[in-house]
Amino acid sequence: MDTQQVSAPSRASSRVPGRVTPFGAIHMNSVHTSRFTIVGNHLAQHGELSLTAIGLAVHIQSLPDGAKTSIKVLADRFPESEARIAAALRELEEHSYLARTLERLPGGKLVTRTISYNQPGAAPVPAAEPEPQTEPGRPAPVRATPPPPAAEPEPAEPLAPEPAQPAPATEATPAPVPHQPPARPPLPQPQTPDLERHRAATDLLAGLRRDEPRLLLGEHDVRRLAPAVAAWLERDVHPDAVRHALTADLPDRLKQPAGLLAHRLTALLPPPLHAAPTPPRPRDPLQNCDRCDRAFRSPEPGRCRDCRTDLAEAA
Repeated sequence: MDTQQVSAPSRASSRVPGRVTPFGAIHMNSVHTSRFTIVGNHLAQHGELSLTAIGLAVHIQSLPDGAKTSIKVLADRFPESEARIAAALRELEEHSYLARTLERLPGGKLVTRTISYNQPGAAPVPAAEPEPQTEPGRPAPVRATPPPPAAEPEPAEPLAPEPAQPAPATEATPAPVPHQPPARPPLPQPQTPDLERHRAATDLLAGLRRDEPRLLLGEHDVRRLAPAVAAWLERDVHPDAVRHALTADLPDRLKQPAGLLAHRLTALLPPPLHAAPTPPRPRDPLQNCDRCDRAFRSPEPGRCRDCRTDLAEAA
C-alpha cells in the first residue's frame, strides 16, 4: 500500500505504567516511503485481543481491496490452524475491527462479505487521489519527504548512590505466572450453506425475546450466532428443540446473553443423525409344487419355476 507517511512519534508509549525501564526495547526507526501500513496503537496495544487476532488484523489491513480473506486462505498463508484463525476473526468481530455478512450473488452462490475497520467507530477517510500523470519524456516531479523529527536529547542520568551492603542470599521465589483463560472453541458452522436455513436461524434468534425478555440480542450478535443455529438445523434438530436448549434453565443474573447462547450452541451441539437401516425383506414361505411336489418359496401355492417353464415350452 503506497501512501504518504504521516508524522508520528518515534516510539509508542506503553499503556501499562511500570513497564518502561532503561533496559527495555530500543527503537531504531527509519522513514518508510513505500509499501507500509499505518496501524493505530488502539489495535497494536489492545488490552483484550489476543496476539493472533492483532497480527491477523494488521495483515488484513495491509491487503488491497478485493483480496481473499477466508479462513482457508488465511490458514494456507500462516502456520496457525483453521480453528485458531476462526477464533481470532471472531475476536475482531466482537471488538468491531471486522464485519462479515453472508450475501447471495445473482447466480445463486452464497459468499461471505468481509469489511475491515482500521479504527472502529471513526468515519471512513475517502480514498487518496491518484498521482498526476506526466508527459512522455518529462521527469516526474519529486515529492519532498519530510525529514524525521530530531531526537530530543536524553536527560542526564543522576549519579547512582553508593551500593548498599548486599543482603544475605536467600532462595529465589519464582514469580507467579499470570492465569491465561482457555481459548474459546469456535462456533459450529453448517457443512453446506443454505439460505432458507440461515433465514430460519436468524428468525429463531431474533424471536428468543418473546420467550425470554432477557435474551434480547443486537443485530451484530444475531448475525454472528446465526451460522451456529443453522448447524443445529442442518442436523435435523427441530426449531422448538433449539429454542428450548437456548432458553431453559437460565441463570438468575444474566449479564451477557450472547456469550451464554454461544456457549450453549457450541457445548450442546448434538451429533448428526445417521440414516435408519432398511429392515430386511421377509422371506416367502415354502410351498409344495402342485405338479412335482418339489418345495419352493412363493407367497402363494402353485407350481415351481421348472414346471411353469415346461408348460410354457409345451404351449
